[in-house]
Amino acid sequence: MEKFNRENILAALRTVQEPDLHQDLVTLGMIRDLELVDDKVKFTIMLTTPACPLKHQIEKEARDAVAKIGVSDIEIKLDSDVPNDGKLRGLVSATVKNAIAVASGKGGVGKSTVSVNLAVSLAKSGARVGLLDADIYGPNLPTMLGAPKMPNPDSEKLKPAFAHGVKMMSMGYLVQPGQPLIWRGPMLNSAIRQFITDVEWGELDYLIVDLPPGTGDAPLSLAQALPLSGVVIVTLPQDVSVEDASRGLEMFNTLKVPILGIVENMSYLTLPDGSKMDIFGSGGGQKMADHYNVPFLGEIPMNPKVRIGGDTGQPIVLSEPESDSGKAMIAISEKVAAQVSINALTETAVNIEIV
Repeated sequence: MEKFNRENILAALRTVQEPDLHQDLVTLGMIRDLELVDDKVKFTIMLTTPACPLKHQIEKEARDAVAKIGVSDIEIKLDSDVPNDGKLRGLVSATVKNAIAVASGKGGVGKSTVSVNLAVSLAKSGARVGLLDADIYGPNLPTMLGAPKMPNPDSEKLKPAFAHGVKMMSMGYLVQPGQPLIWRGPMLNSAIRQFITDVEWGELDYLIVDLPPGTGDAPLSLAQALPLSGVVIVTLPQDVSVEDASRGLEMFNTLKVPILGIVENMSYLTLPDGSKMDIFGSGGGQKMADHYNVPFLGEIPMNPKVRIGGDTGQPIVLSEPESDSGKAMIAISEKVAAQVSINALTETAVNIEIV
C-alpha cells in the first residue's frame, strides 16, 4: 500500500501558506501539474510574480511539508503567472496586466533612476515589462536605458525601443536632441494618450510609468487615460523632500490610486572605513510611510556607479547587482511586484483550480 497519494500530498501542501497572501498554496491555486511517478512526486509552484522575494522560502516549506509524509524524491518547478489587476484599460489594444507609476513631488530625487532599475530588474526576473517615459518635458530614459533610437515603424502604430529586456517609449524619440517642448496642458494630455494608444506594447505583465515631478497635468492626464495598479513614491530623506513627496502622495489618494509604497533614495553614503554619512538627513522615507500607513519599500544608498550606469545605459541592477545600491534596487523591485500581486488577488479574490 502506498504511503502517500494525491490527497495526502495536497493535504500536506495545505499547511504551507503564501507569506504575503496569508492563504495556503492549494487554496490559492499555486500547486499545478501534480504527478506521482513510482515513489517520486513532481509538481509546479505557480508564483504570482517571477520577482517573488520569498520564492525560495515557499519552495523549501513545500518540500519540507511533503517530505514529512514520507516522500523522499521530490521535484519542484517554480513558474509564475502574474495576476491581472482587473482594471479596464480600453485605450490599450493589448493586455497590460498591471500599470505602475513612479512619482515624486519634486525633481532631482532619482525617480527616473528608480523607474529604469525597477523595469530592468523585473524583466531580468522573467517578467514582460514596458517602460513609458511620461516626463514629456525632460525625457531622459532613452539615455538611461541605453536605447537611443526607436525602431523604424512599418505599421500605423509606433514600435517601442527594446533594451535589457524592456520595451520603452519616450518623447525623446520624437524630437530633436536638445529641442525643448513648450507645450500647454492639452498638448501634453494628447501626447500621453498617444503613447498609450499608438504604441505596439504587446502583452505586458508590468508597464512602468515614469512620471514628471509635481502634481500637474501629466500625472492627472495619465491617471485618467490609464487606470493604474498603484504608484511608487520616491523621496530623499530630508524633510523638504518628504513634504513635496507627501503632496504627490495626497494627489494620488485623491485620484483613488493605490499607494504601493515609499522609496527613500540617496539615503546615505558609505565611507571607506565602512561608516555611513547621512548627506540628506535620515529616516524621512520611513517616517512618511509610517505617517500614511503605507509600505516602506526600502532605502537606496548613494553610489557613484548609479550615476555612471544612468549615463552609459547600464542600470546598476545589471552592471553592479551585488553592490549596495544594486541589491537595494532589486529588493525594492521584488517588494513592488509582491505588493501589486497582493492588491490584484485581494481585489479580485481569484481562486484557481488545481490542474
